[in-house]
Amino acid sequence: QVQLVESGGGLVQAGGSLRLSCAASGSIGSINAMGWYRQAPGKQRELVAVITSGGSTNYADSVKGRFTISRDNAKNTVYLQMNSLKPEDTAGYYCNAKGAQAMRPINYWGQGTQVTVSS
Repeated sequence: QVQLVESGGGLVQAGGSLRLSCAASGSIGSINAMGWYRQAPGKQRELVAVITSGGSTNYADSVKGRFTISRDNAKNTVYLQMNSLKPEDTAGYYCNAKGAQAMRPINYWGQGTQVTVSS
C-alpha cells in the first residue's frame, strides 16, 4: 500500500504562484513514477506533469514553461511549482503514484487539493 498526502492548494490571483506537495509513505519502493493530475468541473481528469524514478519529466503542453515538477527523495515528496497561473488552471489537483508490486501494477491517488485562480 502507498499513501499519498497532498498539500499546498489555495486561492491565488492570475499571474501568481503556488507550490503543491505530495508526501508518499508505505511501500514507496514499488513506485516507478509520480505525477500530478487535475480535474476541473465537468471535465475529465488530465495529466499535468510526471516524474519517474530516474528523474525524467513530462508535462502537459498547457503548463510547459510555467509548471515544474520535482522531488526530494530524502523526504519521499514530490512538488509541483506552479507559476504564472491562469484562471484555466483552476481545478482539483491529485497526486498519483504508479509502479509495480509482486509483478502487478499499482496505481494510487491522493485525496486532492483545490487550486483556484481568480482573474
